[in-house]
Amino acid sequence: MHGANLSDGVVTLSALHVDDTDAHLAGEDELLVRWLNGGPGTRAGTEAYFRLCMEQWATGGPLRAFGVRVGTQPTLAGTVDLRFEMPGLAPGQVNVAYGLYPAWRGRGLATRAVNLVCEYATAEGATQAVIQVDPENPGSAAVARRSGFTYAKQVPDADGIRFDWYIRDV
Repeated sequence: MHGANLSDGVVTLSALHVDDTDAHLAGEDELLVRWLNGGPGTRAGTEAYFRLCMEQWATGGPLRAFGVRVGTQPTLAGTVDLRFEMPGLAPGQVNVAYGLYPAWRGRGLATRAVNLVCEYATAEGATQAVIQVDPENPGSAAVARRSGFTYAKQVPDADGIRFDWYIRDV
């Protein structure tokens, strides 16, 4: 898949690359920091993470991070990633995480990206996708439901923070 694109004609997913750093940092806002990133991005930290993403693609590692791109001259609108290995996941389960930059929210793009990434996960052998949502993040829960996920349970993470698990067979 490295280098290939997934597209539904509106949204294109392609591997994140260090060249995406400026666009990512420009798009980051307090909601992405709170719900997805865990802290404000720095140039060095973002570049290091994108290098890790590139290495994971090159080696077939458990992390597959995509840029969510929109338009004929694809503009980075956010990210979506899969984790094929993660504490709490059963065999065959893959974790899906996503975030769009503010200018791109509210257009159905996250739902499209989740559906595309689930198709990829199926092709890679996953049987079930999991979206972990902070109970105080109704926007993310709405994307999960629109993408065909159903609420399954609430699970504490390693730090004791509780997340609502939405699950979909893929």
